[in-house]
Amino acid sequence: MNQAWQPDYIYTDGRFRSGLAIVADQAGKIVEISENAPNAKRLTGRAMLPGLVNAHSHAFQRVIRGRTEYRSQHADSFWTWREQMYAAATGLTPEEIYNISRMAFLEMAMTGITAVGEFHYLHHAPDGSLYEDPNQLAHEVIRAANDVGIRIALLRVAYARAGYQVEPNPRQIRFIEDSADTYLKHLDQLLASVDAKDGMAWVGVAPHSVRAVPLDYLKQVVAFAGERELPVHMHVAEQPAEVAACIEEYGRSPVALLDTEGFLSDRFTAVHAIHVTPKAVAAMARSGAGVCACPTTERNLGDGVVPTDLYFNSNVPVSLGTDSQIQIDLLEDARELEYHLRLQKMERNVLAPDTGPSGLAAKLFECATVNGAKAIGFNGGKLEVGAPADFFTVDLNDISIAGWSEDDLLANIVFSLSRTAIRDVVVNGKQIK
Repeated sequence: MNQAWQPDYIYTDGRFRSGLAIVADQAGKIVEISENAPNAKRLTGRAMLPGLVNAHSHAFQRVIRGRTEYRSQHADSFWTWREQMYAAATGLTPEEIYNISRMAFLEMAMTGITAVGEFHYLHHAPDGSLYEDPNQLAHEVIRAANDVGIRIALLRVAYARAGYQVEPNPRQIRFIEDSADTYLKHLDQLLASVDAKDGMAWVGVAPHSVRAVPLDYLKQVVAFAGERELPVHMHVAEQPAEVAACIEEYGRSPVALLDTEGFLSDRFTAVHAIHVTPKAVAAMARSGAGVCACPTTERNLGDGVVPTDLYFNSNVPVSLGTDSQIQIDLLEDARELEYHLRLQKMERNVLAPDTGPSGLAAKLFECATVNGAKAIGFNGGKLEVGAPADFFTVDLNDISIAGWSEDDLLANIVFSLSRTAIRDVVVNGKQIK
């Protein structure tokens, strides 16, 4: 039996429309958006928008929220934070990983996120030994997402070494699979064990970074992903030290290496991609590759500012991720794409197209929805016939957007909405909030 919802406004075809209901079938797909749905559930005083898509998450890092915000005796940086994160990761049990992940995913759902790309690199027991099922921890994370009710792309991480000419780090023993054959064997087992038919969980590949995966290993992983048409995500140019080490090892920057080796494609997402040149941006544009920015984490770690203006000008799709979970609010991440550039360039509306008061908001909202869905490999992020019935609603009477008009409603939501204004959250036609 079909089900239907009728809010005051629905965001579809790039604008808010009133007087419409959205109708979904038993499989959770939208079959109709029309004025004639007599049995629709009335959502008075609410606007409906497509569910947000979080393209880059490390769910377990939710456990260190608030625990790294102090000055150590040495200069603080991404690298000192990383050691604190590793210390937390080393002792987590499978049940604790499930509980932490479920907490993170529940918070995502409460903020309108209906799908997540989980960049998963905790594979082994705390002493580095294999679990009986080498994908046990991946299954715990998937179980957590399933129990909350959000979709998950489990992006299984390949991690082979601490870095180029860097001694092994004992705190990385839960991550390391030092041969491509081992990684691909475990990945193949995970693919066989995850039922992707209902679209609630599926698998992708994630070579961690050029510092963690040497070239020969990387070639095998990317080739496997190409054969299976899997999404490929990789940390790229997050830190200047990473770029310098890549040049030392290969004589090329990370993006140049990926480009010349033929690794970039429309299934490839470069996470962060901060320290890049215009030539690197052009290479990503030619290949159809995308970028996933994580502005809240990037400013928390002092990584730098994603050059979103260069990516937008070159039609490189930009998605968004909550990454370290220091805060889970994808609309905040969307507005930070613009705000970080305003601080850097000392001007306003840097990313705005010439399309009226909601043009900038529409581009940023696309990063949080359609672009994220494409990055993790599913047909979501929009409300249209044939798309999944994944959506959230906002309270039109909430104080954070008081004074809105139909013309600037999206701008109010993207730039000003409080997370507490989010009301209904529906995934695959099922209400989870």
